Amino acid sequence: NWIVYDMLNFRQGLLSFDLNGKLSFSSLIGLIRTLFSETGVWENDYRPETRRKVEEWWHSRIMEQWRKDVLNPMGWDAFGLPAENAAIERGLDPEEWTKSNIESMREQLDSLGLCFNWDREITTCLPDYYKWTQYLFIKLFEAGLAYQKEAVVNWDPVDQTVLADEQVDESGRSWRSGALVEQKLLTQWFIKTTNYAKPLLDALADLPEWYGVKAMQANWIGECTGCYFDFKLKVNGKETGETLSAYCSAPEMVYGAAYLAILPSHRLLHGSSSVRSLLQQAFQPGRDCLTEVTALNRFTGQEVPVVISHKEAFDDYLDAVIGEFWGSCLLLAATCRTGYFTREQALQSITQKAREQGVGGHLTSSKLRDWLISRQRYWGTPIPVVHCDSCGAVAVPEEELPVTLPKTPPLTGKGASPLGAVHDWVNCKCPRCKGPARRETDTMDTFVDSAWYYFRYTDPHNRDRPFEPQLADHWLPVDIYIGGKEHAVMHLYYARFLCHFCRDQGLVTHREPFSKLLVQGLIKGQTFKLAGSGQYLKKEEIEFTGTLHLDLLLEVTFEKMSKSKHNGLDPQEVVQQYGLDTVRLYILYAAPPEQDILWNVKNDTLPGVLRWQTRLWQLVTKLRGARQLGEVPNGSLLKKKELEEVKKIWGNKNYAVQEVTAYFTKDFLFNAALSRLMGLTNTLSVILQHSVEFEEALAALVIMTAPMAPHLASELWAGEGHLTNPQSPLLLRGGDVLQQPWPNVDPEYLKAPEFVELSVLINNKRCGTVTIPLQVSKDPARVQQLVMESPIGQKYLSERDIKKAILSTRTPLINFLVNE
Repeated sequence: NWIVYDMLNFRQGLLSFDLNGKLSFSSLIGLIRTLFSETGVWENDYRPETRRKVEEWWHSRIMEQWRKDVLNPMGWDAFGLPAENAAIERGLDPEEWTKSNIESMREQLDSLGLCFNWDREITTCLPDYYKWTQYLFIKLFEAGLAYQKEAVVNWDPVDQTVLADEQVDESGRSWRSGALVEQKLLTQWFIKTTNYAKPLLDALADLPEWYGVKAMQANWIGECTGCYFDFKLKVNGKETGETLSAYCSAPEMVYGAAYLAILPSHRLLHGSSSVRSLLQQAFQPGRDCLTEVTALNRFTGQEVPVVISHKEAFDDYLDAVIGEFWGSCLLLAATCRTGYFTREQALQSITQKAREQGVGGHLTSSKLRDWLISRQRYWGTPIPVVHCDSCGAVAVPEEELPVTLPKTPPLTGKGASPLGAVHDWVNCKCPRCKGPARRETDTMDTFVDSAWYYFRYTDPHNRDRPFEPQLADHWLPVDIYIGGKEHAVMHLYYARFLCHFCRDQGLVTHREPFSKLLVQGLIKGQTFKLAGSGQYLKKEEIEFTGTLHLDLLLEVTFEKMSKSKHNGLDPQEVVQQYGLDTVRLYILYAAPPEQDILWNVKNDTLPGVLRWQTRLWQLVTKLRGARQLGEVPNGSLLKKKELEEVKKIWGNKNYAVQEVTAYFTKDFLFNAALSRLMGLTNTLSVILQHSVEFEEALAALVIMTAPMAPHLASELWAGEGHLTNPQSPLLLRGGDVLQQPWPNVDPEYLKAPEFVELSVLINNKRCGTVTIPLQVSKDPARVQQLVMESPIGQKYLSERDIKKAILSTRTPLINFLVNE
């Protein structure tokens, strides 16, 4: 039962569930604005000053005591380009700059009333974390899954580093800087994620639907029907030491391989290999050509020619393929007919043999690439490898971890990694032969750091291993992962890969790291951009009251909040103006979590949640007043009309508990939960306050409000909890609201026929309500039929041409769109 939050994600943090300790009362103090919890005097009106005092009083008390069997951690993905570039611009050390920002952000999160397990806090740029990132890299290296090769890579000319394929958008621009990427030939480190393509693809079927993310991952991986095989290259019959990995779309046919085809862009034609010059001499653009370079088929021992193809691409992604098959189709067909094996058995046998020999054989798609993790920048996890002329690439021994970053003076400009210039750090001894060696100067992509953080949260202070397996298996998989859709083919994919790998290493017993996924939208701010140049302007640079210059043509839109776009908001300023609970409620009520919010406090949403808080306060005020007047509930004295009202309160309370519980635990539709709570508030606002049912309903209403507006709910509960002659069992338990169990639906309500009042709209205009059975209220066809059979349907819809009927999934409402 735990929730993972991304760093700096303001919106999803507001969904945390706060727990509070016991009340403590001070002596009565005479104040102009009173607060019941502080003075014992209830203020009848909910004024801005009251709100401020409520939040001021309850904030520290909520933050002090909140623990249950829930892991709600916070960490800082603190390495990478943004922090390094910001430090460069300011002439600061990236470490000091990052640490100061973390401290400020931690204070901001606390000020927003968010409760995190700060005793489990992790920071990826600290040695006690990246020591274990290096440890896992070495495990990958020892398993043959981390390797170095010369490759044509994506180069970001602005940030001066390479990018993985996933970090380049469809228009060929860097996901971070927006620059058009260039192609460069560099020796880089890769992680062989393609070996896990088929297991990662197949495992998606066992996961619940992830708001389209499963489909995005499946599309990114592709159909895993082929595999790569490694061939040894020869020149004039002599081995060169080079290995060529080529894709075979029909692995069971590899025995009949006729040739290997490579593109003119292949690394063999551009790198420093011994066959480069020969290939370049043989290559003639415009036609396929054979060379004196051959490749040894490890399965047959036969040599096949290497062909340079004039084609621009193979299946859009490949640069080396196995071509044609000499008679293998006929041979396979014949042997299948004789009953020796099926094609599937042949495929399984050949790929298994290739895996055993270490020459490929892992089913993958023609479009997927291994994960390129090298970055030519300083601010990242050092790759724990040394290069020795005698031994080659050697992993740093585990007992020598972490390989820490050297201290550097403030950086003055972008460029190649400064690690190579720190000679006393680069020059070292080989761990194997003790001869002279040089450390690897590339650092890891920050996604390597974040691919395993969920493991470390379960055991963040372990000095002997990255995490204790028993603790990881106790807490994992994550019950609900909250993140953006931008993670679909990067972070989520890498995290799933590493979890599968750790399972194979015996570090955990589960393969998938995350169960449910909640994809949350962004809070977007208004931007003002010059139409011609695309330059973003600050709001204060624009004169709204006068006439704009003719050459000042603006594009006004809403975009992701960013300092560079001048459309960000300081959360503390917003809280100061509107109140902490108001901001929380506004963000939750403005839209379902998966949708973006266009930040505009002038729309109806913010005034609406302000009014609702006031109405909640008034309900408690009226109840307290009624009890002080001696109105003790007595069901035997209620009149017929009052009994009907009591029944309505009881039914609405149970319906609200049922719906809000489902919205909280299954659908995460917090805006719909708030709508249902507002509906219950409306019911209680017009019905008598001197019944036990009213007390019960109001108590349940405050408890269900508490996760979203904990400060207000805590004060309301204090006011309810000290009624004169309370009758509700809920109010007799004692303790603060956040210590109360969640309300249950009464068993009698579950047994009784359940009905719901459905609002009927025609072309968005309300025309009445229809009472329908709750059990069919989610069935569009059945609901439409019942409405059509009702008096409202007969009166307004029987003669109309209905284009479409839209049944709301969040509130009891159906909207008929008809031709006028």
